[in-house]
Amino acid sequence: MIQKLLIANRGEIASRIIRTCRQQGIQTVAVYSQADLEMPFVKMADEAYLIGDPPVSKSYLQMDTIIEVAKKACVDAVHPGYGLLSENATFAQKVLDAGLVWVGPKPSVIAQMGDKVMARQVMIKANVPVVPGSDEITTWEEAVQIANQIGYPVLLKASAGGGGVGMALCHSDYDLEQHFATTQKRAEMYFGSSAVFLEKFLERSRHIEVQVLADQHGNALHLFERECSVQRRNQKIIEESLSPSISQEAREKLYEAALQAVHAVGYYGAGTVEFLVDQLENCYFIEMNTRLQVEHPVTEAITGLDLVLWQLAIAEEKALPWKQTDLQPQGHAIEYRLYAEDPVTFFPSPGKIEVFSLPEGDGIRFDAGVEAGNTITPFYDPMIAKCIISGSSREEVLTKSREAFTQMKIEGIKCNLPLLVELLDHPDFVSGKYDTTILANRKGK
Repeated sequence: MIQKLLIANRGEIASRIIRTCRQQGIQTVAVYSQADLEMPFVKMADEAYLIGDPPVSKSYLQMDTIIEVAKKACVDAVHPGYGLLSENATFAQKVLDAGLVWVGPKPSVIAQMGDKVMARQVMIKANVPVVPGSDEITTWEEAVQIANQIGYPVLLKASAGGGGVGMALCHSDYDLEQHFATTQKRAEMYFGSSAVFLEKFLERSRHIEVQVLADQHGNALHLFERECSVQRRNQKIIEESLSPSISQEAREKLYEAALQAVHAVGYYGAGTVEFLVDQLENCYFIEMNTRLQVEHPVTEAITGLDLVLWQLAIAEEKALPWKQTDLQPQGHAIEYRLYAEDPVTFFPSPGKIEVFSLPEGDGIRFDAGVEAGNTITPFYDPMIAKCIISGSSREEVLTKSREAFTQMKIEGIKCNLPLLVELLDHPDFVSGKYDTTILANRKGK
């Protein structure tokens, strides 16, 4: 049994994990940088330890320092949250080598799925459909040859990449030549590997992912899908469940492919299998996230499950108590990510939050990483909170969302709230018939 947990993360997700631990009587240990001293998660934890200067390279990515804190605090387990070290196989192995429980899948699975080229190869062998593409490419001449075989446009992507970072859209041989070396360098800088590959760019596709939950006894379930097509800079800003317009036939294909992926790699824990769905509803695997997703609350809203609780239970080697038919989605939910950024340029907006007033009500949930008086620094991702609205229908959720946004007050920094309000009146979003181009093609842009 896990009685004391170290959270190797910060901000909103650290606070989120602490809340579940409190309900379960599990003590929590936070680690924080000098910049995060006054953040809510530091105050919420039972114990908190300073681990370094503000840059992540000097604090939240310091594996050995975090392990030392875990030993000093006598914890049983480490939860990595999302981002930072959550998909770092080396860190997961260090946790296990220290005699601690790692709240996540085996390090070998993290490594396998973290390498996008390797993940593609595994899925092809498992008969999971993948986006047409390539293995690792080392020269732009080779890239041009393959791109002409696949057909433009193509995405040049970092094999170790994620979060929309390390990819370039190319429409011609010239584009590939221009982007190849810089994409390799960017991949090396951000992910420690210069490996890149190509994928066919599926125009006007939908980005849909399937939440999975699997235990260490071979049981695996899907927890339905999330629509994640509203994106800026290839990063999600709105997610909803269920997807508002795919057919039931396509839905079943996604579920089947996601569970095939889970069994193919011997996965356990909470994870997400991500797909692109084209205009003919062909479904293609793009990646597997071997951790909790930012958008997990929308799945919690329609299933009534606490995914952090089940991550901990699976880490304790407990078996899932349900069959797939026991789980049925209830109602609808949409998550809106609130970012400290300019709503037009999407540039980060660091500064002090003077006013942070959030509405309350039935079906309104906020997972926030800040409070009034906190300073948003340039060192970390600018997401400050997630607004999750749920209800009996999508129409009800949209109505609640409009009301909630009129009551919300965030002052002192620029925030993307005006963009979210705009989207709530966008005809494509309201109808549910939108794709990944919705932001790029909105009126006046």
